[in-house]
Amino acid sequence: MEAGTAATPSKTGSTTMADLAALAASGYGEAPALKHKAGDEWVATSYDELGATVSEVARGLIDLGVQRGDRVAILSHTRPEWTFANLGILAAGAASVSIYQTNSPEECHYVLEHSESSVVFVEDEEQLAKIRAIRDQLPALEHVIAFEAAGDGAISLDELRERGRGRDEAELEERTASVTPEDACVFIYTSGTTGPPKGVILTHGNYRAMCDMIPESRSIGEGQSVYLFLPLAHAFALLIQFVALELGSSIAYWQKDPQKIISDLMEVKPSYFPSVPRIFEKIYTLATSSAEDPEKLKQAVKIGVTVRQLRERGEQVPAETQEAFDQAEAALFQNVRNLFGGNVQQCVTGAAPIAPEILEFFYACGIPVMEGYGMTETSTSATVNTPEAYRFGSVGKPMSGVEAKIADDGELLLRGPNIFTSYYKNVEATRSTLIDGWLHTGDLGRIDEDGFVYITGRKKDIIITAGGKNITPANLENGLKQNRWISQAVVVGDRRPYLVALITLDPDEIPAFAQEHGLSPEDVPSSDAMRAEVQKVVDEVNAKVGRVEQVKKFSILPHDLSQETGELTPTLKVKRNVVNEKYAGVVEALYSG
Repeated sequence: MEAGTAATPSKTGSTTMADLAALAASGYGEAPALKHKAGDEWVATSYDELGATVSEVARGLIDLGVQRGDRVAILSHTRPEWTFANLGILAAGAASVSIYQTNSPEECHYVLEHSESSVVFVEDEEQLAKIRAIRDQLPALEHVIAFEAAGDGAISLDELRERGRGRDEAELEERTASVTPEDACVFIYTSGTTGPPKGVILTHGNYRAMCDMIPESRSIGEGQSVYLFLPLAHAFALLIQFVALELGSSIAYWQKDPQKIISDLMEVKPSYFPSVPRIFEKIYTLATSSAEDPEKLKQAVKIGVTVRQLRERGEQVPAETQEAFDQAEAALFQNVRNLFGGNVQQCVTGAAPIAPEILEFFYACGIPVMEGYGMTETSTSATVNTPEAYRFGSVGKPMSGVEAKIADDGELLLRGPNIFTSYYKNVEATRSTLIDGWLHTGDLGRIDEDGFVYITGRKKDIIITAGGKNITPANLENGLKQNRWISQAVVVGDRRPYLVALITLDPDEIPAFAQEHGLSPEDVPSSDAMRAEVQKVVDEVNAKVGRVEQVKKFSILPHDLSQETGELTPTLKVKRNVVNEKYAGVVEALYSG
């Protein structure tokens, strides 16, 4: 059993998330808290302005009749108003309910009805339309507040703030002070792979514990800047928001356009970049696709890792090694750092597995991408690599106060102050997940002699072949996805005689392949040229594993997987059950052909 050390005490003096905005405002004043792009300019909101806005939103909610403990939902992309609403809800003593902006009206209905939300914030006309379509089926929903749109049964955010200005600040202070660490802070509905989503209740104490633990990893510091594109409806981004404000950092929000993430990074020049594997995979592809000599690239990465580790240990770098490093620095490393804005001190990745080779590549370039592990039920995180203690391929050591152990069947179990209290209105699921204070994660893992945790598979994702062999598909999929042209790979083979793979191509790379081979982009997925390219990658991955673990056949799907089609989660993880169901005919053809 492993446990982290004691956590760092609160920097702001905050005891709950309800008092965070007011205390951060009084502590950091004119320092920039938030930044967003308006036209061609990045506009800053100071901590003072943030505190004042949150106070108005909170008092506006009290004026609408929101009581302590009520649920108030947010349906919006990541943007400053999301943060104003979230912190205002908490300051008013209510609990914040996250809804993904990609949710359908039916999915929104489920969350709003199940949580009995009395108020919902919506981003714009598109999101408001979803609520209009279901409002007559939501008896508990009393008010809709729109960031951009209004009218037709909704009030604007400005109107809410105006109402708030008419209420006494002492009333809000009393409400905020009444919130305890045991109170519900956030309801996050996990994307259901079997049955409807479960409402995870995270308390103020859970998040307070995380805000005290994170500084141990020395990832975000006072005065640093964070670039945030992850959905704030997800536990990962929500935690980053809380921690950044706790430490006086500034958060720059993306422009709602995946194509602008790189240009945003280059303009914002963040020192901290939290992301998910898919984005690092894309940047890795961008940085390595033009390499003329793969062996030379491999050698440069090896040199980069060696020199940086020698420096870390305070050891002398041999002159010949330093010379090779300097050449790689000029030709490759500095260019890759510039893709992140040139100022990144640390990145963090989580939510899905990432290939160790990608982590080594970025580390060699001077961009430490620290892999961590957690789930919504751990208030986002539980283990993390740090620049002082990391192992590529591991998900790091348990955070401060978190205990980890491996059950007899190989499942990773966790215990600590960050573990959720219950699933809302679901006693049975709570009882089967929290046993004797230990969270049963559903992930298989191991812990090495130095306390580093390794995730070896997902209990439910394990493929058991017809011959009885247990196979973890993620390892094969990571190998396939390292190819420039491949976007997603889903390995299938449960109860089957051999493994097959469903492959999708990267839409950003298809035009280049089409040009190289004299094809139209539409013809690339079905072309012999692309099939030969993918076969080459499959052969390379197969060469590293035993015969029973090899992918025998594959099919290239005509389009990439996406959130819109329900095949990916908001953090770009593949929903295996959806993909398996949707492409059952393709899979059957691979086995019968």
